[in-house]
Amino acid sequence: MKILHNSRCSKSRSALEILEKRGVDFEIINYLTTPPTSKELKEILGKLKMPAKDIIRKGESVFKENYKGKTFTEDEWIEAMVKYPILIERPIIIDGEKAVIARPTEKIEELF
Repeated sequence: MKILHNSRCSKSRSALEILEKRGVDFEIINYLTTPPTSKELKEILGKLKMPAKDIIRKGESVFKENYKGKTFTEDEWIEAMVKYPILIERPIIIDGEKAVIARPTEKIEELF
């Protein structure tokens, strides 16, 4: 398993705690310091079965300043997240070919 994690996010910390309590092996990816590539994001979106625009954090100032009210292609949204990883909704838990956005954290159960 992998978790795209932001230690400043309470939901992300809660998801990490759930994984630790379950005793599963997982890798922590601090996506703000090690952002995913566009190829990796496309793979994650495929596992989530979601379009890029659905995992954009619309409350972030960078979204409001640069993207709000505009229309972009799938690839343009992906490039926006590569450029500004803070736009990626969190936490994302990946297990093989499946992934969930752990909001609420109970969604993690879908992977077990």
